[in-house]
Amino acid sequence: MLRSLYDWTIRLAEHPHALWALAFVAFIESSVFPIPPDVLMIPMILARPSRAWLIATVALVSSVLGGLLGYAIGAFFYESLGQPILEAMGKAHAMEEFNTRFNDFGFWAVLAAGVTPFPYKVITIMSGWTGMPLGTFIATSILARALRFFMVAGLLWGFGEPIRDFIEKRLGLMFTLFIILLFGGFFVVKYL
Repeated sequence: MLRSLYDWTIRLAEHPHALWALAFVAFIESSVFPIPPDVLMIPMILARPSRAWLIATVALVSSVLGGLLGYAIGAFFYESLGQPILEAMGKAHAMEEFNTRFNDFGFWAVLAAGVTPFPYKVITIMSGWTGMPLGTFIATSILARALRFFMVAGLLWGFGEPIRDFIEKRLGLMFTLFIILLFGGFFVVKYL
């Protein structure tokens, strides 16, 4: 099923209304859809590098708006919608512990999920469920998603097709290492 969703998403990148498709995928990926918008962005930018920044902006705005839907699911519909989504992703077992710690590290959780391969939708729903301040959620989502989408756009704009393999296979790892180093740096400053 995931492969057919992936193939469908790739076909959308070739459609004349690909920007609208990207907006749709980025929006729903932030709350329920399993395929990240990067899958659409990469072929779209490679086909038209002059539109890289527009494509990244569409992904950013749509993703943050979709994140607000995820936040609303967590805040208002957790029992009926949010919990089944998280259970389907195998994240239900850690909800209580996560709730108690989440707001202490909410900014970092949203930032990390927004730029790493960790499912952003889990964090958007949990942000609403735990009552993270909406302003913090929005600001951090904008920062995280802008880092991710504009980094992808910049790499593709600057290096084109040769960087595609790196982005598809290793960019998530690079962002994850960046977040680990960032956390490590704060830990060293605070405790040493």
